[in-house]
Amino acid sequence: MSRNNNHLVIMAGGVGSRFWPMSTEETPKQFIDVLGVGRSLLQLTRDRFESVVPHDNIWVVTNRKYVHMVQQQLPDMPTNHILCEPCRRNTAPCIAYVSWRIKAQDPKANIVVTPSDHIVTDPVEFRRVVSECLDFTADSDAIVTLGMKTSRPETGYGYIQADLSSSSLRNKEIFRVDSFKEKPDLETAKQYIKKNYYFWNAGIFIWNVSTIVNAFRVYQPVMSKLFESLLPIYGTEKEQEEIDRTFPECDNISVDYAIMEKAEEIFVCPADFGWSDLGTWGSLQMQTRKDIYGNACIGNNITLVESHNCMIHTTQEKKVVVQGLDGYIVAENNDTLLICKLSEEQRIKQFSEMD
Repeated sequence: MSRNNNHLVIMAGGVGSRFWPMSTEETPKQFIDVLGVGRSLLQLTRDRFESVVPHDNIWVVTNRKYVHMVQQQLPDMPTNHILCEPCRRNTAPCIAYVSWRIKAQDPKANIVVTPSDHIVTDPVEFRRVVSECLDFTADSDAIVTLGMKTSRPETGYGYIQADLSSSSLRNKEIFRVDSFKEKPDLETAKQYIKKNYYFWNAGIFIWNVSTIVNAFRVYQPVMSKLFESLLPIYGTEKEQEEIDRTFPECDNISVDYAIMEKAEEIFVCPADFGWSDLGTWGSLQMQTRKDIYGNACIGNNITLVESHNCMIHTTQEKKVVVQGLDGYIVAENNDTLLICKLSEEQRIKQFSEMD
């Protein structure tokens, strides 16, 4: 199977409100220049697959109200490759829809599915790993997920338990999955990272289109019949109308529950390319270069005085001076300023709902 059969699916429908006030339901974090590099997380996601997937084989699945932002930020991708979910139904219906849509166009497709709001600090190693996995799935019935090597007892990620006793015969870097683990409490996470066979679940999946379609047929027959029945109208003017009508009938279920925890030929490729899902301000601080006092700053006009271990994100015109803070978030967006303890950031959703 050639590179021309490689397809990229970017899931970009999430709300991502945990980065309030920088991100809101109207402009989720995947459409924002979170890192202050002049590119949104969605654009950076597309960028890192350069040379792995042809431009014409990129697909984005998003919510109806974000379609225009996808078009603005990825103007060179085919407009009929922006698939619109009429409502939120988690990742399994999203992946089922785009899988059958790709199958209608390219029955030999080899697919990598990724969230739109992660970061990778070593894109060269990332491309190498993804290319190896695409080669592995091209002519097999294997499903591969990427497992991130752990560096701390993280309670915000799910984990993958791998069988490292023997690797795949076709690729020495790929191993069978023993089990998937839910997000653990802190004590469990500490036990996981003491063992070399637990990895963070990055939510990045690689498979060929026949494999994933067949998996849905076996493990989600009702959902598969729905999208199978629409094969004659994919790519036509009737597609959106029929998706609007039928998509809400799907169960609200993740692909992990729907497929990954049930299928047999599940493999993991342990990798280390500087990955983070940027789920919190704290995770952004960890991924950002810090000064000698542990402060991470994103913005062009920031002065810190007697401050330590802070996350400052102020990218607009104002000059920002912070004095005497330790372990705080300072973030602004338009008419909103947030000053919050990093240790209390779980309350940010509550703050965002205040009048």
